[in-house]
Amino acid sequence: MNIDNPIASEIFEGLSFTNQEYHLIAAKFEQINLKKGEMLIHTKDIVYNQYYVHSGCLRAYFIDDSGKEHTVQFAIKDWWITDFTAFFTTSKALMNIECIQDAIVYKISQNNTEHLYVEIPKIETYIRKKMEKRFAAFQKRILSSLSQSAKERYKSFLNTYPGIERNVKNYHIASYLGITAESLSRIRKEFT
Repeated sequence: MNIDNPIASEIFEGLSFTNQEYHLIAAKFEQINLKKGEMLIHTKDIVYNQYYVHSGCLRAYFIDDSGKEHTVQFAIKDWWITDFTAFFTTSKALMNIECIQDAIVYKISQNNTEHLYVEIPKIETYIRKKMEKRFAAFQKRILSSLSQSAKERYKSFLNTYPGIERNVKNYHIASYLGITAESLSRIRKEFT
């Protein structure tokens, strides 16, 4: 008899597991409930964990030397978030991660991730494929920042994060797009 673990089935959608594998997965992930405004990671924290977003919305941002915030990523349902540079190198975070809408996330450490890779090899393949897609998306975002107009970047943002505008402050979106809040307001008027 095979039990179903809803969170394991959600995180690893499309994969099936034995009872023993479900229990192993459940033992490696820790649920965290976050309230709007809570910080998950601060700049200069050592980063040992990555987070799967079950619900809510988080944002990763960098503060430059002049104090200006640059939003690098939003994370909504079924997305992963952490300071990946710090996570993969076990070094100090370059970014902050803030909860901008009450959220439930599932935390897993680098060690526990590696343990799952060894014990359940199909998880490593699954994660690798997710990371490949994520890397391609980041590369496309860099290219769009270099070559697209602000209006085109906004349209792409809406496609990437459908419905997120209702829950995210304008200046966060503007920061993500690399424009001012005033420019974002003008662009939004063109879309209405």
